[in-house]
Amino acid sequence: MDFTIRTDHPSLPGHFPGRPLVPGVVVLERVVEAIEAAHGPLPALRLPQVKFLQPLLPGETARVEVDGAAPRWRFRVLREATLIASGEIQGGAIHGALIQATP
Repeated sequence: MDFTIRTDHPSLPGHFPGRPLVPGVVVLERVVEAIEAAHGPLPALRLPQVKFLQPLLPGETARVEVDGAAPRWRFRVLREATLIASGEIQGGAIHGALIQATP
C-alpha cells in the first residue's frame, strides 16, 4: 500500500517546527490500515518490535509491505528502496502494551 502524508497534516506543526517530520505514530497508522485492508478490523494491537531507521518527510510517498498472517505480521515501510521502518505487529488480546486500532 502506497501512502503520502500531506503537508497540511495536523500532526506536523509540532513535529518539528521549522522542519516537519512525519511522526512515527502516523506511519504506524498506515501500517495498521494496510493490515486491516487485507484482513479486516483488528480490535487491539501489540507492537513487540518497531524500528524507525529514516525520517519520512511530508509530501514523500512511502510503501507499506506486510508479510504474515493473523495474529502476527511483519512489516516494512519504504521510500523507494530506502527502508524507513520495520517491525512486528500482533493482533488480539495480548498482555503488554496495546494500542486501539481506530476506524
